[in-house]
Amino acid sequence: MSGVTVTAIERVIDILEAFQANQRPLSLTELAEAIDIPKSTCHAIVSTLMARGYLYSLTRPRALYPTRRIYDVARDITEKDPFVERATPVLERLRDATRETVILGKRQGESVIYLQVIEGVHAIRYTAKPGEFKPLHSSSIGKAILGGLKEQELRGWLAGRELPAITMATKTDPEALVRDIQESRRAGYFVTRGENVSDVWAVATFLTLNNETLAIAVAGPKNRMETCIPECAKVLVATCSFLSRQVAGNHA
Repeated sequence: MSGVTVTAIERVIDILEAFQANQRPLSLTELAEAIDIPKSTCHAIVSTLMARGYLYSLTRPRALYPTRRIYDVARDITEKDPFVERATPVLERLRDATRETVILGKRQGESVIYLQVIEGVHAIRYTAKPGEFKPLHSSSIGKAILGGLKEQELRGWLAGRELPAITMATKTDPEALVRDIQESRRAGYFVTRGENVSDVWAVATFLTLNNETLAIAVAGPKNRMETCIPECAKVLVATCSFLSRQVAGNHA
């Protein structure tokens, strides 16, 4: 898919995210200011959302708020997700075993998109949200997905590509990244050591579900992860193997 975006759709999403950020009813003027569009344009979008039952109006104060319909539509969609619905119970067991944050992701374009995040049980933990994008070269899930490529494909992807430094530890030299990915593939898992988020270490591996390459990661603060990477990797690899067999069994 191309990188072309549709302004009208972006503005609808901006309106929903404005309600999320403010967590209260907003007037038309407040909405227009929050997403930086003309009030007339905002009025047209809001009128459409109201006509479809996604927003309702309050008289005092004169304001707007989303209806439950947004939640119901989103819930019905996510419950039939081909990957997340099936994987979530398995990811939750992995979280319980490692006590750290567990992430399911896949490649989308030139980035990783998080599909599910099961946050760890510790007060201090790695936090993220489904729908977030991360670089392929600096995230553990990205490395795992690149690790699923043949060496020629990997080098082709890297050819002429800049690898920006996300943190001081990010590997920005293509040859260093290739060596890291090759060594990690032989080990059976991929590790980032503060390369995507400073002081966060993560271990990931890839798997194939319904002919799609995905990856699962376990991530947490350096002070906890650096002593348990092999242990987390062992549980992670077993989890991916179990999930792959489970999906294959359901299709048999």
